[in-house]
Amino acid sequence: MGETNDRIELLDGSLIVSPAPSKRHQLVSRRVANSMDAAVASADLMVFEAVNLRLGVDRIAIPDVLVADTDDEGTVVEAREGLLVCEIVSRGNAAADRLVKMQLYAIARIPWYLLVEQDGETHSLRLYRLDGGHYVEDRVAKAGETLSIAEPFRWEIDPATLR
Repeated sequence: MGETNDRIELLDGSLIVSPAPSKRHQLVSRRVANSMDAAVASADLMVFEAVNLRLGVDRIAIPDVLVADTDDEGTVVEAREGLLVCEIVSRGNAAADRLVKMQLYAIARIPWYLLVEQDGETHSLRLYRLDGGHYVEDRVAKAGETLSIAEPFRWEIDPATLR
């Protein structure tokens, strides 16, 4: 395949090639990860952007942001180490983030799923928790509101700070 800027994920033995995220998408991802830095460090966890996350034998996803109980060695985080996965929805990947990846993360038993919705100039956050084998919505925050969590680490954010 050669060198590419595309994002390549392995899902059930098939390579899924997506274009590199937009500048806005990457900016939002960085702001989410930066806002988590101190909170995850105090819980002795790590936050990554666009890291390889092994969900199974033939499944490697690249979430926008991942909080994991792992170290900084190697190139892959194992699903059992993942505590919270975050995807930023954009026009080109909406179905994958809201349906396909959400199901794959649930099957891999990652306890928390954060979805960042972009609506023009504003953002909203939807936090889902794993309940049995699927995610259920736990809380929602729109710009001007605060999303607060106590586990797997203490963290709060106003979606307005993402723009």
